[in-house]
Amino acid sequence: MMASISELIGTQPILALFLVIGLGYAVGQIRIWDFSLGVGAVLFVGLFIGAIAPKLQIAGPLGLVGLIMFLYAIGILYGQQFFEGLSGPGRVYNVLAAGAVTAGLLVALGLGAVFQVKVGHTLGIFAGSMVSTAALQAAIDTIENRDPSIGYSVTYPFGVIGPILCLYFMTRRVKPVFPPRPVRFHMGEVTVERLPASGTTVGAVMAILPDGVQIAGVRQEHRNLLPDADLELHPGDALLIAADRAVAVDEVATALGYVDRGRLAKDRADLTYQRFFVSKAALTGVKLAELPLPADVPIRILHVRRYDMDLLASPDLMLELGDRVGLLVAPDDVARARAHFGDTLKATADFSYVSAGLGMVLGVLLGLIPVPVPGVGTVALGIGGGPLIVALILGRLRRTGRLSWVMPLPANIVLRNLGLTLFLATVGINSGQAFVATVVQTGPLMLLIGVAVLLTTVAIVLLVGFYLLGIPYDDLLGVASGATGNPAILAYSAHTAPTERPDICYAMIFPSMTIVKVFSVQIIGLIFTGG
Repeated sequence: MMASISELIGTQPILALFLVIGLGYAVGQIRIWDFSLGVGAVLFVGLFIGAIAPKLQIAGPLGLVGLIMFLYAIGILYGQQFFEGLSGPGRVYNVLAAGAVTAGLLVALGLGAVFQVKVGHTLGIFAGSMVSTAALQAAIDTIENRDPSIGYSVTYPFGVIGPILCLYFMTRRVKPVFPPRPVRFHMGEVTVERLPASGTTVGAVMAILPDGVQIAGVRQEHRNLLPDADLELHPGDALLIAADRAVAVDEVATALGYVDRGRLAKDRADLTYQRFFVSKAALTGVKLAELPLPADVPIRILHVRRYDMDLLASPDLMLELGDRVGLLVAPDDVARARAHFGDTLKATADFSYVSAGLGMVLGVLLGLIPVPVPGVGTVALGIGGGPLIVALILGRLRRTGRLSWVMPLPANIVLRNLGLTLFLATVGINSGQAFVATVVQTGPLMLLIGVAVLLTTVAIVLLVGFYLLGIPYDDLLGVASGATGNPAILAYSAHTAPTERPDICYAMIFPSMTIVKVFSVQIIGLIFTGG
């Protein structure tokens, strides 16, 4: 029975691929003490299927296509935060993470030399400890065999759970206190009692408001009006204030009058509040100050709902597909405003295949460019680095002419998870036989080396970052997550620190550390193989 199953799987690679994906995701959902392998379980199911079906191989570039999809989606999502992280505190964070990752690599090489572990296995141990699929592919390309995938598979599980355990014990030791997660959009009504001078207009009041505070509407003579800059204000008028902080409403009230309750909100005769999905690509990647709006339909955008956050409609904010805009519009113009923005749920999972395809082409081409390293040979960004760097740049640009590079978060998640799944399934299936033979001989040793690599990296980030550099703890969690790489570690960090800082710092660190790991394994591989 087992032989017939093995024979069937061995002759049907497409069947085997989808079997690995389905079973892998099922195994990945099994939780033990709040730990699960997630998508990483696909790799281990692939190894098992590859072991029981010796003839099975996934030929062609399917796995590489998956890796490109994964890295491109990551770069597009984090491009803006990554470039912001190259200045200010982000520069210090990147240097700290790079030092820790380099120290981990040196530990892997040192212990590998002491215990006479093959260089391919050593590079795989390093990639698995850092759960870096891009580094794994770079090592495979450099070594030109499947040895790195063996070391990767042995150390991958601890590469996920190890950082989580380190963060858990570090958090228990320092007992950090976190500020509440900031709310970026607040509204309130202020009744005007006093003005700087008679004849003061809405525009004059707007000019003296602090940054992040706007007048969104005006109530005058029992009517709600959009805030025309030339409209003259009088005592008794009410202002609808939109701000990025709660205290701003009180600050405006202190300057002009007092906080009121609901006069504008109760009256929908002249203006009504609506929310629309942004589903037209022409409206994305454009600053709100330059956003094309229908000339004969007065609209005031109050805020933008993106993912799980409400953002104040600042002039520099750019819309993305799938955003929901909250706005004021006349009841008679609601239908035309909806048509202008599109307002279809499809936008939450849609993106331009033209821009995605062109971006990936540029990424592959960049990865082919050789970079000379004196005394070593030439390295290249390869499949593991080229698409990531191009995507980071495009994610920062957001739009070029009529091409919008960004994609909604749901579409991004689907693209990167599908890509990572295809890559891990292919690597697992093609490495199954060698994995079994090697693990029986040196598996425990590889695991111990991987533990040393991981603990070195995380310990340097946490101890140096907290005790020597004084990095805020929620930032430090993001740096540690980005240095090690797995999204499960970031999820744990975000749960530990209920602020947005772990996500932001992860976005600053993860792309640059991926590039560091890709180049590092190539350079070491060339040195040991003679280039």
